[in-house]
Parts: sequence; structure tokens; C-alpha cells
Amino acid sequence: PTWCLFYPQNMATLALSSPLAKRASAPRESIAPRRAHVRASVVASASSKPAVVVLPGLGNCTEDYDEFASELEGRGFSATVAAVGRPDWLRNAAGLTQLAYWQGTLEPRPTVDWYLSRIADAIGAAKEKSGADRVALVAHSAGGWMSRVYMQDFGVDDIRCVVTLGSPLNAVPKDVPGVVDQTRGILTYVEANCAKPTELGVPVTCLAGKWLLGVETLGDAGDAAGFLVGQGYKQVCGSAAAWGDGITPVATAHLDGADNVTLEGVFHTPIGSSDERPWYGTPKVLDQWVDKLRVA
Repeated sequence: PTWCLFYPQNMATLALSSPLAKRASAPRESIAPRRAHVRASVVASASSKPAVVVLPGLGNCTEDYDEFASELEGRGFSATVAAVGRPDWLRNAAGLTQLAYWQGTLEPRPTVDWYLSRIADAIGAAKEKSGADRVALVAHSAGGWMSRVYMQDFGVDDIRCVVTLGSPLNAVPKDVPGVVDQTRGILTYVEANCAKPTELGVPVTCLAGKWLLGVETLGDAGDAAGFLVGQGYKQVCGSAAAWGDGITPVATAHLDGADNVTLEGVFHTPIGSSDERPWYGTPKVLDQWVDKLRVA
């Protein structure tokens, strides 16, 4: 299966300064906050705490990040998780109705406008809850490239920094045998059209987990996990023999111009994570990068 058209999902692994102007190429529907859709992960009165908005990864829901939000609150932040339910991801199937999907030239919008609305909602709620003028975006997995689309089309006035967690941020290589762009052109579009970190005017940190090495073949060692994960990596970065977090290869999670950080032994998702298989939000891992959120 795929990440609802946009990114390969390995089910075996899961079981284990100035604001940017809006793009002028075509009119875009505005994204207005709809506060009724926002769920604050931890209820709190307005405070002077720095605000953090967590953007769920594809296939995840708001509740998957409850423990992570609590950990952020415990470290002095006001945390809000964008309101996303698992069934919401079925909305991405709208991309199938576009000829561009079948041609491999699909653009993010309007297919993911629903998610961009949730980003706007969460930013508005986080500012109201914290009393802060701007927020830090913590974007997990596919939330990373969707945050780039949001900032490109709606600017960064409300954003003070961005941290991505195991996000696919680079275009899928072309003309590699056995590789099919399961994003159907979306990551190619994002790479070509969205501002580079050095152009945004806000700090961008890209975290990559180094949890499992993929392998090209099973070989004599019979490394089934490495082989299965490697096939997923190959569809994203063009090579199975790569390190990654079990879903996103390190090379794909790093972005030119960003503060790129590789975290040893870190798994992709909160689902199935544990002390033995920590993800980006596990306390001992969070402590390695949380200061990236303290940017004024």
C-alpha cells in the first residue's frame, strides 16, 4: 500500500525573515481557520509559554501525539496538535480524479487543501491558547512537505521556526530501475516550487532517524527486515542500501540549507515505538533536539 497516493508505507516495518508572497501561477482558495476542528492536546489557559504546533504524519491521527504533546508541555511549551483523524487521509484519494496523477505530474493543491486548513486552524488555536504571536511547527513525516506548501502559499508571519521529523523532503529520483514515484509528482513539485530553508526567513531543522539499514537482497544472512525496509527506501531515495528510520531514508529527510540532524537509533513513528525502539518524540530523543524549539 501507499501513503494514500503520496508516499510508500512499509506495513512490515510499522508492525515491528519577510513573509513569502502567495504563488502567482494560479488563484488559490484561501485557507480560513475553522476553530471547531481544532483539538488542543493539553487544555491550558493563555500563558507566556512558547507555542508549538504538531502536524501529524500521513496515516496518523491527533491522539497518536498525546504523549509527545505532554512531554513538550512538561518542558515549558504550550503544545497543540492539529486535528486529524485517520479517515481524513482518505480525502487524498481525490488526486486519483486528476489526469496529472496518472501522468506523474500531480500538484499538492487542491488535493491536500483540507490538511492546509488544519494547519491554519491549529496555528490560530495555539496562538490563542498561549498568547504567543508566532508558533513553532513540528511536522512529522508527510506533515513536513505539507508545511512547506503551507508556508509557500500563506507565508511565515505566524511561524518562528520549523522542525521536521523524518519527513520526505526531496523529489523521488527519476529513471532508476524499479522505482515508481508513488507521490505521483508531488515531491518533485514541492522541490521545484517551494522556498528553500535559506529563503524562508525562519530557522528550519530537519531530523532524520538512523534506525535500520536497508539491504538490496536477502543474501545469505537472510536479513528480511533490512530487505523489506530497503525496498521502501528505494522507492523514496533510489537505493535500498540506505540508512533510515524504517520509513524515510536519512538522505530524503535532510534538506539543503536546513540544519540537518541525524539521530542514532530512532524509529519513524509513535505507533509501535518503545524505550527499546524510540521515535523522535520519545523523552530521551526529544531532549536531544528540543532546544531547536526555543528560538525567539
